[in-house]
Amino acid sequence: EVQLQASGGGLVQPGGSLRLSCAASGFAFDDFAIGWFRQAPGKEREGVSCIRTNGGGIYYADSVKGRFSISRDNAKNIVYLEMNSLKPEDTAVYYCVAAPDTISFRRQIGLDWGKGTLVTVSS
Repeated sequence: EVQLQASGGGLVQPGGSLRLSCAASGFAFDDFAIGWFRQAPGKEREGVSCIRTNGGGIYYADSVKGRFSISRDNAKNIVYLEMNSLKPEDTAVYYCVAAPDTISFRRQIGLDWGKGTLVTVSS
């Protein structure tokens, strides 16, 4: 059974930083791209970032480029999303997903979803 456990969300002030973690189990982690989506109340789901199996082919949404950084540790089956210079508009539930590749991630095809973690950016 595919399990993706996101953690690290919380309340942070504008300009602050958070690091999200996604711990994966139940599948061949090395064979999948791993990424993050987010959904804010009343807004469409947005693909934030994705990283390929070998750590390359990284995708970032325009809204987070230069502020967010994704990385993966294949030895520990964990993916991290480092979020800096956070803005109120980054407030959302963040979901970790496993995808066959980054194209599937961007097209939202064939994804396995984990439960989300809430990020709130507010003063």
